[in-house]
Amino acid sequence: MSSSTAVPGQSPIAETAPLSLCAREPHVPADRLVAEMVPPPRFDSVRFDTYVPDPNQPSQVEAVTVLSGFAAGLGGAHATGSGKRKWFSKKPAAPAAPLGVYLDGGYGVGKTHLLASLWHATPAAPSLKAFGTFVELTNLVGALGFQQTVQTLSGHRLLCIDEFELDDPGDTVLVSSLLSRLVEAGVALAATSNTLPGKLGEGRFAAADFLREIQGLSSHFRPLRIDGEDYRHRGLPEAPAPYSDVQVTQAAYATEGASLDDFPSLLDHLARVHPSRYGALTDGLRAVCLTEVQPVPDQSTALRLVVLADRLYDREVPVLASGVPFDKLFSEEMLNGGYRKKYFRAISRLTALARDAKGLVAQ
Repeated sequence: MSSSTAVPGQSPIAETAPLSLCAREPHVPADRLVAEMVPPPRFDSVRFDTYVPDPNQPSQVEAVTVLSGFAAGLGGAHATGSGKRKWFSKKPAAPAAPLGVYLDGGYGVGKTHLLASLWHATPAAPSLKAFGTFVELTNLVGALGFQQTVQTLSGHRLLCIDEFELDDPGDTVLVSSLLSRLVEAGVALAATSNTLPGKLGEGRFAAADFLREIQGLSSHFRPLRIDGEDYRHRGLPEAPAPYSDVQVTQAAYATEGASLDDFPSLLDHLARVHPSRYGALTDGLRAVCLTEVQPVPDQSTALRLVVLADRLYDREVPVLASGVPFDKLFSEEMLNGGYRKKYFRAISRLTALARDAKGLVAQ
């Protein structure tokens, strides 16, 4: 019901109260989970011809050429040439050539741009192509179960996996097993990867490490080196200063489509919602307003927050907050531990979204 709402000390500034993430409990059908495995909005318009190679790095030009040819070769039937999988055959025919490509390079060379361009260039309907991060893929298996995920993705021509993560051995084995089944069904694969913790030169990930970790899948990937300036992590990004609770609340009431929640309650709510539904949790939001932001209490909570940060970043939803700045969310122990790459990414993305939210505050 619409009603004029007043914020303490202010005249009525909106006809309706803000939305609340904590009030949302989305139930996402399996077909939507798969249908949403497309490049995020930030990469809607990227194509091979919008990738600008460094003239001093011939491998970048070569990458565009190789990936363009790879995409063109995926037209028609499955890459095995067999069309639909013969579910009742005793043993699927082994592919004659590698059905996968692994983009190997450091930060800032455009791997995700190229991976999304490959998805767009592959001559198949969007329903026959899937694009997602490693975390989204593991969440899909968690939501659907292993066998249903295999059956659901087996009819695809292409599966693109961005930020293939090797910091959790259990998840690595799970996804390797899934990909083995999909390769048997003729699904082509493309991947970029994260860096193993504790490796020298953490700004780039060596193809040899990736191929070793996925064990039996290595023969299905052709490593494609993309050289360029190695943008190594130079410390945490400087987060904007937080606003006051009153400023955040006023902005939430003044912004149509904004949500307003206190941070501790949101963290509790995330524990009750499967991470595969975090995208649906943000449906229709134009801004997220959070009060009482404080350091996350434990690793499980932190990893859930990382997933939410990824979904908000993918959807370009500004985040306005009070409390501690985003670069103080994770403890030193977390930032020095095995999941530090994820935490650095979350800080970077939330910081960017906080900068996007500055215009929501009345000056």
